[in-house]
Amino acid sequence: MKIYIKKVKNSQGATKEWIWIRFTHNGKNYRKTLNLENTKANMKLAKNEIMPTMQLKLLNGELFEKTVPTIDEYSKKSFDIHSVSRKKTTQDDYRISYDKHIKPYLGKRKINSLKPSDISLWQNKVLKSVSASRMKVIRAVLSTILNDALRDEIIERNPLTLVSTPKIAKPVISPFSLSEIFSIIDKADGQFKNFFALAFFTGMRSGEMIGLKWENVDFFRNEIYVKQALKMGQVTTPKTTSSVRYVDIIDTLLPYLQMQFRLTGNQNSYVFLNESGENFYDIKRIRNTHWKRVLKECSFEYRPIYHTRHTFATLMLENGEDILWVSNMLGHTDSTMTLSRYTRYIKQDDKKRAAFLESKSVPNDTETTPSNLKVV
Repeated sequence: MKIYIKKVKNSQGATKEWIWIRFTHNGKNYRKTLNLENTKANMKLAKNEIMPTMQLKLLNGELFEKTVPTIDEYSKKSFDIHSVSRKKTTQDDYRISYDKHIKPYLGKRKINSLKPSDISLWQNKVLKSVSASRMKVIRAVLSTILNDALRDEIIERNPLTLVSTPKIAKPVISPFSLSEIFSIIDKADGQFKNFFALAFFTGMRSGEMIGLKWENVDFFRNEIYVKQALKMGQVTTPKTTSSVRYVDIIDTLLPYLQMQFRLTGNQNSYVFLNESGENFYDIKRIRNTHWKRVLKECSFEYRPIYHTRHTFATLMLENGEDILWVSNMLGHTDSTMTLSRYTRYIKQDDKKRAAFLESKSVPNDTETTPSNLKVV
């Protein structure tokens, strides 16, 4: 094993000298850079420390072994790769999922040693403490790390693709009736009457409502521009691209928004403010205090606050509102998504179906059922 100097030009045309080594192994010649510029200090380092170490590794075969990172080591690179393309709230949520559910079980494993059976066993353990829908998010975190390693040719395939995703039960939609809606609004205190009215009569998501600013409420056109949301104190865009939308202020909602404007409108701030005059950090405070209290006082069975969104959709569809309008109000990508969730609530006309065929298909005989036909 010998040291030699190689001159290399950079992009500006300047020439620098770099320290390389050359050696023969099993009849084959090798040249490797030490990534050290040719200086006295680096040359001393190469001769006294790097060369002896490399010669030892060459003798015991370690020099040609591919260094494979652990899942935890590679996860740091994966998170860095997606730090710009992901929303900050998503990145934070993914890091929490990784630290809590992946790292303790799989973090120390070499990333190329992970087998489908290992993932199945890991998934079974995690499912003891999380729901199937949350498991889907946690799997997405691990899958991204493995796919990044696949693209870097560290692994040959993503073993997660060979393990089935746990089945997620369709959410039970239990909308509130119109009388229940007004009971809830009536029992609510102060601005929360207006908050729940906004939820029931627009179908807006909770994060969109606490992230709503007065500058995006247009009383002249009677519409709300939904352009942002608040999640864990972070201002972010709504859930999907189609969720950036204009929402109509229907007549029933208008007086509630006008009352709210008298409370916070002069501050030119968020529409809903906490007792400190600041925006709400997230929906938990409202959900765990005002929402639960109102349902209890109304003697209603507890339902997540997200059911206000389901209630808007079902209420409108049951009463014959245009599905395209409902879909736009909800911020769905298209009406297909709305149909898939709320088909059974779409109003059906009370008329006999396919009646237009009867005049063409029934024989003109006075007896429509032949006398020789036995009906079983």
